[in-house]
Amino acid sequence: MERISDRINRICREAFEACGYDGSYGRFNVSNRPDLCEYQCNGAMALAKAAHKAPLEIAEELVAKLSAYPEFCKVEAVRPGFINVDISPAFLSEELKDMALSERLSLPLPVKRETVIVDYGGANVAKPLHIGHLRSAIIGESVKRIGRAIGHEMIGDVHLGDWGLQMGLIIEELKDRGMEDFSLSDLEEIYPAASARSKEKGADGELTAEAADFRERALAATARLQEGDPECRRIWEHIMELSLEDLKRNYDALNVSFELWKGESDAQKYIPDMLKDLCERGIAYESQGALVVDIAEEGDSKEYPPCIVRKSDGASLYATTDLATMVEREQLYHPDSYIYIADLRQSLHYLSFFRVAKKAGIVREDEKLTFLGFGTMNGKDGKPFKTREGGVMRLSDLIKEINDKVFERIRQTRSVEEISDEEAGKIAKIVGLSALKYGDLSNQASKDYIFDIDRFTSFEGNTGPYILYTIVRIGSILDKYDSMAEGQRSLGTVTSEAAINEDVSGKKLALSLARYSEVIDAAWEETAPHKICQYIYEVSNEFNSFYHDVKILTEPDEEKKRSYIELLSLTRRVLLSCIDMLGFEAPDKM
Repeated sequence: MERISDRINRICREAFEACGYDGSYGRFNVSNRPDLCEYQCNGAMALAKAAHKAPLEIAEELVAKLSAYPEFCKVEAVRPGFINVDISPAFLSEELKDMALSERLSLPLPVKRETVIVDYGGANVAKPLHIGHLRSAIIGESVKRIGRAIGHEMIGDVHLGDWGLQMGLIIEELKDRGMEDFSLSDLEEIYPAASARSKEKGADGELTAEAADFRERALAATARLQEGDPECRRIWEHIMELSLEDLKRNYDALNVSFELWKGESDAQKYIPDMLKDLCERGIAYESQGALVVDIAEEGDSKEYPPCIVRKSDGASLYATTDLATMVEREQLYHPDSYIYIADLRQSLHYLSFFRVAKKAGIVREDEKLTFLGFGTMNGKDGKPFKTREGGVMRLSDLIKEINDKVFERIRQTRSVEEISDEEAGKIAKIVGLSALKYGDLSNQASKDYIFDIDRFTSFEGNTGPYILYTIVRIGSILDKYDSMAEGQRSLGTVTSEAAINEDVSGKKLALSLARYSEVIDAAWEETAPHKICQYIYEVSNEFNSFYHDVKILTEPDEEKKRSYIELLSLTRRVLLSCIDMLGFEAPDKM
């Protein structure tokens, strides 16, 4: 189905061409002055110089053509050459009817269904998740859900840090402590202790003899693990078993899931052949004992260093395992594109191994490799968010703090007789997750933002709880109508024209709903979940204006009332669809 924006832009191009002008100038945009018009075209002003005519003269020619189209109820030329239009209520109501009858809310399927791998999570085993893992998980999950809603096959991979020196450190620490068996709580103490022990320095600023010896033993243990030593492998498998159980529990609390639970260890078997191929084809060469690949390209605005794919001591780096992981993914999943979600400060790493992957033919030249880098989550002091004691907060503690805050707000507004403590606790978990996710996703991913628990958990303003409160309010109205109408509601059979004609706020809400598919498409094309947040905040505001302006359930005209209800039903479906793409849900009541 042709979207409302596509249709009016097609009409605009036709009008320009009918007047003898280049149709590329004919494009309507949502007006930034809704008090004057709903859509606006600036093409006449852009065309004036080439046409040797005054912009207003061109605009008046176009208005004469556009006025003949039933899609518009108002068309006017305004100095110095704007073309302002309002959408016909009859046309708009037909658009909404089509949305209501569509399972996909008229969101078109892609021309080609692609397989897309989203690499997000990046947690390290043997360590609990902390707030440093939050943005990757939240943003990646949303991007994956948006792609799936569009119609693509989305494969999310947690890409665990489960290999390398950290394993050797734990193995040797366990050995020194004489621990044959260990629990998750043991690991949470052992790894930081082993890491600190390997970095201990003396008064001269150099590693102590004990630290240097421990580090060497850890490196040797890492090598034994990677060579398949049975004892090292047994310990590693137990670490993985304990860690995965904990990670899955914490990701479940965030409503984040992965199709693949692979890690760096899965890529190891691909590394030798990959490096051999790079060398034999002359793509990689030795430099100061290390194996490197030049990534500089003609047209670069700055100089980029070569990408190191093997250290001088023969060890692998992140670039090595990331490239080998691509080799594995190409063989197993044949993706059309990749999206990597990670800290913005890792931009050079992703640029480097992307270029190596293309240069070496690991991926096809036409495969799209996207790096979505995110900024930091800061406290009110503008510095990276910390606990009150100054440490890095565990993710589970952050979630609990938010849930407790929401529970407190519920108790301030609803008595125990209205909502029991048990029910309030369940609602708090749902609303708390919306506060956390919306608070993050409503910001452009690449930007830093201030984590403000009081603002994020507010039931007013641009917050997750406000969006959920709007959805719950609509649900309550629909339930009351169903009760009054004895279940006779039949959505999609009555157009919303009565609601659109009757009240300005009804038409504003309808116009917002009609933009659903173009917003979702833009969020996907630009890898920008914040656009969906902006949209549902707009829709929620328009609904609440409509709710305050119109007496919905007490309207005596039944046809008009049904029109109101249909508009509300569609609004709720749109909001529910959008919050699902953001990775949270709505409770039945608040």
